[in-house]
Amino acid sequence: MNAKVTAEKILQEVGGEKNVQNLTHCVTRLRFSLHSMEGVDEEKVKQIPGVLGVVNKGGQFQVIIGQEVPVVFAEVQKLGSFGGPAAKGAPEPEKEKKTGLNLVLDTLAGIFSPIMPLIAGAGMVKALLSILTLFSLIDKSGNLYYFLNFIADASYYFLPVFLAASAARKFGCNMQMAMLMGAILLHPNFSALGSSGDIIRVLGIPVRMVTYSSSVIPIILIVFVLSYVEKFVEKITPAVIKFIARPLLTILIMAPLALVVLGPIGSIIGDGLVFVLLSIEKIAPWILPTVIGAFMPFLVMTGMHYSLLPAYVNSLATLGYETVIGPGNLPSNIAQGAAALCVAMKTKNKEFRQLSISSGVTALLGVTEPALFGVNLRLRKPLIATTIGGGLGGLYAGITGVQRFGGGGAGLAAIGLYVGPDSSNVINALIAAAIAFAVTFIIQWKLGFEDVAEE
Repeated sequence: MNAKVTAEKILQEVGGEKNVQNLTHCVTRLRFSLHSMEGVDEEKVKQIPGVLGVVNKGGQFQVIIGQEVPVVFAEVQKLGSFGGPAAKGAPEPEKEKKTGLNLVLDTLAGIFSPIMPLIAGAGMVKALLSILTLFSLIDKSGNLYYFLNFIADASYYFLPVFLAASAARKFGCNMQMAMLMGAILLHPNFSALGSSGDIIRVLGIPVRMVTYSSSVIPIILIVFVLSYVEKFVEKITPAVIKFIARPLLTILIMAPLALVVLGPIGSIIGDGLVFVLLSIEKIAPWILPTVIGAFMPFLVMTGMHYSLLPAYVNSLATLGYETVIGPGNLPSNIAQGAAALCVAMKTKNKEFRQLSISSGVTALLGVTEPALFGVNLRLRKPLIATTIGGGLGGLYAGITGVQRFGGGGAGLAAIGLYVGPDSSNVINALIAAAIAFAVTFIIQWKLGFEDVAEE
């Protein structure tokens, strides 16, 4: 793939520089916010060399590239100033009306996606510490362990501040004011009041004492309300004193609301999520890993996996482990890799074999979109094999109580995230992955597929 040529053709097919309102990228996708979809042909974009697929959802036109996405992104960036001066005078963007579930998923995606590198990075540091401890390569009482441990914990402890920043961007309010709300929740002087009892009174108003470090739901509620309070303050503040009065009034309104009403309500909702998860684990611990193992590819395709993020992050922050996504996602990703590698062994198309091998190995390591969109979804039948193999692997992980102790990847590259106090946890995670690989490979071999003709 010639990244420069691919970038030029993609930009041409999405309407050129003036049609691009904004451009970002994630692990495998270029994410375009376009002013207009008129004239954009998805099939033509899919035919561009290096493009694995296209997803047009949630107001974004997403072009799936795979592991080379940072290189292609850099080449596209050289071709224009997206969202800058070149965009001036462009037509107004066509705003997709989102309601119900689409609105919820789009909101969750916008809030949680920017902080996932923090969760993943902290999780991998924790995984490294677990591995070093397991093989007695680090002294748990030494300064090195102490420093690495609090560095990893910082991502979770200050989660309300990080979430405040991304929520402010999503809800369209002042980011610094939102981050201040998060900082207020975490101030040590407020935390110290917890020793006075569950409820203290200020001017006769009861304030429920809650520990907000590592919390998720409270700050999202607070920033959502902040977006409306800012508009109200903007409307009632005289222009002559706006610079001083606007932040003063915003803080004086929002701080009591946050500490007296919104924070405690959010805390109750968060505790409820954890309670539901623990109840499911006690009654039928195999349900979630089996469902995730079988249907994760379809959740990713539709964006439904974003609905699991609050429970997943909240579980990690509160319990120190999670069973929402990780135990099922690992066998699901391994199944995707197994299906693609099986295709690589049976296809007669040399170019398609190369794609299947590279995307299959990438899926085994934890990034499935090249395999999903480039091979398995394209051929259809591999999705049947991955559903069965991933589901059975997830079932084993659920029955044996596999837990993931950090956020981030769900593949062999991040197997350290499953290393915990009990060594059987990571062993069972590997067995679940082996089951998923073997079952998927055998079923796919038997099912076969309609081969891709060589061009």
